Amino acid sequence: MANLLLNRQESMARTMHYPSVDDMSEVILRNLHRIPPDVELRVWVWHNGDHQDTLSVVKGFLGHPRLHRFNHSHENKKLNEPTNWLWQNAEGAFFSKVDDDCLVPHGWADVLRQAHHDNAAFGVIGCWHFPAEDFVPELASKKICEFNGGHSLMRNCWLGGSGYLMKRQCVDELGALRASENFTRYCIRLAKEGWIHGWYYPFLYQEHLDDPRSEHSLITTDGDIQKSAPLSAVNNGVTTVADWQAQLQRSAKLLQRAPFDPKYYSGWRRQLKRVLAFPGRLSAARQW
Repeated sequence: MANLLLNRQESMARTMHYPSVDDMSEVILRNLHRIPPDVELRVWVWHNGDHQDTLSVVKGFLGHPRLHRFNHSHENKKLNEPTNWLWQNAEGAFFSKVDDDCLVPHGWADVLRQAHHDNAAFGVIGCWHFPAEDFVPELASKKICEFNGGHSLMRNCWLGGSGYLMKRQCVDELGALRASENFTRYCIRLAKEGWIHGWYYPFLYQEHLDDPRSEHSLITTDGDIQKSAPLSAVNNGVTTVADWQAQLQRSAKLLQRAPFDPKYYSGWRRQLKRVLAFPGRLSAARQW
């Protein structure tokens, strides 16, 4: 049995709501009907905020046989509490999460679950959320590895927090997310324990609805960015669609370039990486 968390966020940084007829929450939830009846998958929904149109859409699916449990939080709890709610309450061999700004492809869970069954060392594996134009073979080829059962991963020490499938054993060994820990750091801790992570290859494309290149994206103008910027765009001072797209493309290259040896992200290697990235910090780094 696998358990999937649909995480519906209402961030203060994102004040634009989708029209009810085209609500992305409805688009995502309607994918429940595409899950074959023989697939053992329970869907858990965590809804943040009190936007009534969106809440009505979500509640309209409460009788769906796939929807196992629903939680409504009046506050925006972001990542840790919804994720730990699933991890600490769900039964089954696998955990997953899909955010409200992502659309996963048909059959993705079956592919990832089979890869897990064939490879006991797989920890967190998942869908890639960048379009084909962002793929750089000369970078990615160094990270693409073959495993048992004819499965391949583009390895990395962490994945994004949406469209992944993780073994329950990972949580049994490391416990839940710590209070100040994000999913990236959690994945790195798992990698240090020997778990293998990566994006399934050939990629299972997870459509990122905040990407202006997405078919369903409502971020098409600079005005859209200014009134409904994703949190990453806000944190990086992005104010135009062109700048946001450029940031996404840089992120894709970074992930294809990042080392998958967990030693790189701890101890002296981590400190050296920071110094090389920011030479001006060399004097402070001498205090190691």
